Amino acid sequence: MKARRQRLILEIIRQQVIETQEELAEALRAAGFPVTQATVSRDIRELGLVKVPGEGNIFRYAAPGETPPLRRDERLKRLLRSSVQFMDFSENLVVVKTLPGEAQGVASAIDQASWPEVIGTVAGDDTILVIVKPKKLVTTVLQRLNELARG
Repeated sequence: MKARRQRLILEIIRQQVIETQEELAEALRAAGFPVTQATVSRDIRELGLVKVPGEGNIFRYAAPGETPPLRRDERLKRLLRSSVQFMDFSENLVVVKTLPGEAQGVASAIDQASWPEVIGTVAGDDTILVIVKPKKLVTTVLQRLNELARG
């Protein structure tokens, strides 16, 4: 019972923004686990959960070592807005032109975003090649990059 509950806790915090122990207890109760605040507190301690920054100046529970996706997307958005001058594509490649010296940081942020359709990036000083697979998703990747760059 305890192992199942703790596996469910990890699943819940991956899928939802949980800010408080009470929110976690409510989610567990909704899933059929009648818990007390003391049980939730003990599970949090045993699982080593930590509070990490989330979107909108909130803090949420996360598993130890987990880099919240929101933080990665925020970094990528900030870098795209401040560094990118132009984007285009050909076949399965997206070309991203940046300010001089900015390409490697932007490419690293794209890699860390872990988009399943992006195989990887190659960066020079001011140009990035984003390799997309399958080819039919290249416009989707370009559109997502453009949306993040616009805000």
